Amino acid sequence: MLITNPFATFTTPEGRDALANTLDSRFKVDVEHTTHRGHAGELGARAAEEGYDAVVVHGGDGSVNEAANGIIGSPDAPRRDPSNLPALGVVPGGSANVFARALGIDRDPLTATAQLMTLLDQGSRRSISLGHTLNRWFLFNAGMGMDAIVVRRMEELRAKGRKATAGRYFRTTVGSFFKPSVVNPHFTVEVPDHAPIEGVKFGFVSNTGPWTYLGTREIRTNPGTDFEHGLGIFAATSVSVPRNIVLGGKLLSGSEPKAAHLYRDDDVEWVRFSSPEPADVQMDGDYLGLYQDLEFGYRRAVLDVAAPPKAH
Repeated sequence: MLITNPFATFTTPEGRDALANTLDSRFKVDVEHTTHRGHAGELGARAAEEGYDAVVVHGGDGSVNEAANGIIGSPDAPRRDPSNLPALGVVPGGSANVFARALGIDRDPLTATAQLMTLLDQGSRRSISLGHTLNRWFLFNAGMGMDAIVVRRMEELRAKGRKATAGRYFRTTVGSFFKPSVVNPHFTVEVPDHAPIEGVKFGFVSNTGPWTYLGTREIRTNPGTDFEHGLGIFAATSVSVPRNIVLGGKLLSGSEPKAAHLYRDDDVEWVRFSSPEPADVQMDGDYLGLYQDLEFGYRRAVLDVAAPPKAH
């Protein structure tokens, strides 16, 4: 099954048709176009129920997240053997395409299509772990607070017809951190075998690395986090401009993210956030709303993907 999102940032009717025709030249392909929020999840669930070999998503990270949740079913549902479910493949069509790029899929749709066809021909499947919260799976990151504020503000801009470019993400992120009008919540963060971290001003939970991309540049908040291990937590207790400019510089340069006001662990079993007031929450770049308490967990090897083997 090929699922395409006509509303994704960097897809075109011509590109979607070319992708469908190219795949159809070698495989039997059923093409489905999403029409509403959650539709990719419905299609992924149908593909799993009807025994498809693979589900290929041409769209952004939100569509891929929906399809993955549909294929696997909710974290509370009985666990299914991923080898008996469709493999998930991705042809990038969004603005960031974090998941596809983290898997080693080329960001150019034409190159990614050729890469995917080779993987499907070879029957190449790789099992990966996923994070979860709110009875939903997340593929690469989720969070409460500042990163979710950025996602919310970007969704507001997109609703006004602005494109989600890397430059706009960067400006929105900087503005969200340093604008006095943006009220940043504070949290208590708990992880196994560690005293609660009080007064956290912003924190990110990762299922893999990079956390995101700025154009071609990788932003690695948790360099040791990957699809084969636990979650990464990146929690800062200060929004001081000088302190976070230094920390931001380390993230942009690719050096080890360390700071006196930063707690970081790249492999934990669970993370719990709690806040006195409801705070913004995002999952894989999709804004979920306001919550006070959330626990993030993960499970090993729950989804098979059509992707190159992990680079060593």
